[in-house]
Amino acid sequence: MPSDNATFIHHPTFYINGFYNMPNAKYYYIFLCFVYAVTVLGNSFIMGTIYLARSLHTAKYIAVFNLAFSDLCGSSALIPNYADMFLFEKQYISYENCLSNMFFVFLFMTLQSLTLLALAFDRVIAICFPLRYHAIVTKTTMSLIIGVMWVFSVCIIALLVALITRLSFCRSTTVDSYFCDHGPVHRLACNDNSPNYIMSYVCIAVVLCIPLILIVLSYVCIGFALLKISHGIERMKAMKTCTSHLILVAIFYLPITSTYITALTTYIHPNTRIINSVLTQTIPPMLNPILYTLKTEEVLQSIKVLYKRIKVNSAKESSVKSIVRN
Repeated sequence: MPSDNATFIHHPTFYINGFYNMPNAKYYYIFLCFVYAVTVLGNSFIMGTIYLARSLHTAKYIAVFNLAFSDLCGSSALIPNYADMFLFEKQYISYENCLSNMFFVFLFMTLQSLTLLALAFDRVIAICFPLRYHAIVTKTTMSLIIGVMWVFSVCIIALLVALITRLSFCRSTTVDSYFCDHGPVHRLACNDNSPNYIMSYVCIAVVLCIPLILIVLSYVCIGFALLKISHGIERMKAMKTCTSHLILVAIFYLPITSTYITALTTYIHPNTRIINSVLTQTIPPMLNPILYTLKTEEVLQSIKVLYKRIKVNSAKESSVKSIVRN
């Protein structure tokens, strides 16, 4: 065991193990490439729509834009590397790339979670304090919330990754995961890794548990506020504004929390754990823009307006070209 004053042993590469003798695994990687393509198109479309449509330049859609950006970047940090690594058998990754991969995957996962909390704040103010909504939830307020979220996320994930650099890897460098996952990496250390264990639990609490608890409490408040609404039509209208967000919360938190709880309480085959973990990190970013497009009337209306504007502009261009030709 190396002493505290000894030089840390950092191997130049890690080996990402991935699946254990899983047949037809390449079809799974190809499926993830399809998921990534849909994710890129969907989230780019949502970000473009929010940017171009003036009616969506509101506090709520600042958070929606940030969620789409986090989804896009999170999938980009994970799927292309994952597919390239296993489709073309490039399973060795340098020490520096391993740490950067770990940082970006966890950073955007944290931002996704905190952005869902910001959207819950938007909904609870809109329904519980409707007369004060535009005074409380301003573009400045939401921009400040998103900015604080980014600073906090960068700081906590940077600390999580920085603690890896104090570990010595003098035995195996085979990571039993599908990317440079924090847990499988720090468990390979041959010196004291107790700070890493503590930090992993802190991150689970701060990134997943506390935001989920606050979101649940916000919907308890929303539930009480809805009970006070006497007219059924108004109640249904208020509930409809929450459905998209509730679905996003369910598809993000339920799979990932159930995977963590199952892993802590019972044995899961490594292949099963990898499949569950990859799907929980890649399917929500793909579905989020679809849900916001199909479930939110404001977005659909903005898309129609933009489509009409494009048609009018293209018609004008065609007429100008025909006049120039004649």
